[in-house]
Amino acid sequence: MTPRTAVPSLVIGLLAAVSLAGCGAFTPYPTLPAIATPDQPAGTRVAICYSGLATSRMAAQAEAQKECPAGTTAEPVDTDYILNYCPLLVPAHATFVCKPNG
Repeated sequence: MTPRTAVPSLVIGLLAAVSLAGCGAFTPYPTLPAIATPDQPAGTRVAICYSGLATSRMAAQAEAQKECPAGTTAEPVDTDYILNYCPLLVPAHATFVCKPNG
């Protein structure tokens, strides 16, 4: 790709991303949690895909709380950007453990 074609391609890509943002393409959503490691707490696990540019970690945790059973609190245990669970536009994959209240 030459510089002459790279700039228009970049502009088109940015315009597409901006138009998708208006459609909710960056909205966080639940996905499969990452496999637990021995050093992480036991319990029900939930995960959220989100964009760090459009969503704060607190907002992602609020979304995770909606996925946890009643009487539990979503506590973050891991965040990765490995694109195994989440697409490129929302690459952050945050895993939470639903810990019982009390």
